[in-house]
Amino acid sequence: GMILQTERLNLTPLETTDSPELFAIMSHPEVMAHWDVGEINEPELVDAIVAGQMDDMSKGSAHYWSIRDKDAGPLLGVCDLSDIDRWHKRAEVGFMLGRDAWGQGYGGEALRAVVEFAGGLGLRKLAARTHLGNLRSDALLLKQGFQEEGLLRGYVERDGERRDCRLFGLEL
Repeated sequence: GMILQTERLNLTPLETTDSPELFAIMSHPEVMAHWDVGEINEPELVDAIVAGQMDDMSKGSAHYWSIRDKDAGPLLGVCDLSDIDRWHKRAEVGFMLGRDAWGQGYGGEALRAVVEFAGGLGLRKLAARTHLGNLRSDALLLKQGFQEEGLLRGYVERDGERRDCRLFGLEL
């Protein structure tokens, strides 16, 4: 897997050993407020998610990274490049930070590294999707040069209701 380094962070390929710390992040209601699923209460579910992501990585259709500081401290969050389409040279980016890691610029720093990596793969177009009302993620994407491209109405089913999503794009 590919290790990405920034000024403060190491992005290393996700591993099964990251699951317990990722569970701590994904079981936090505030972190998961704007996600496709609510907070997760079973560690086994996070294990299954990570296993599926590692499977995607082995097929070359995605890259998933754990985000830690240079001292290899606690897991700050995760980010990814998924749905890689080599014919159309496009992919989707995603990021999730633990509640304790908010507001310190880690998300933007990690995303910049992922965007640069995507360019190195020869990708020309990146997409990102946020839930309507997720102002923190919207602002982070706009700051990184993404532009809002549309509204996906009723795109996600969560807690018995349909949710709208914003679609952002970046041309490389």
